Amino acid sequence: MAQEVVEVPITGKIISVTAKVGDKVSEGDTLCVLESMKMENPIVAPVGGTVAALKVNADQTVKPGDVIAVIEY
Repeated sequence: MAQEVVEVPITGKIISVTAKVGDKVSEGDTLCVLESMKMENPIVAPVGGTVAALKVNADQTVKPGDVIAVIEY
C-alpha cells in the first residue's frame, strides 16, 4: 500500500487529536487541531485511507517537520 506522511506545518501545540490508529479517513477529515499564535489550525488528511500510525498526543509541543500521522491508501 502507498503511504502519505502528514507533517507539522508550523510550530505550535497539539490541543486535540480526533483520529485514532485504524480509523478510515477521507480527504479533508480533521486529524488533529494545532494551536499556534493563539489560532486554532485543523490538520486535515491530504488523502483518503486508513490511519496506520499516529505520532502526536494532546498537549504536545511540535515543530515543522514532526510527523503527525501516516495514512495508508
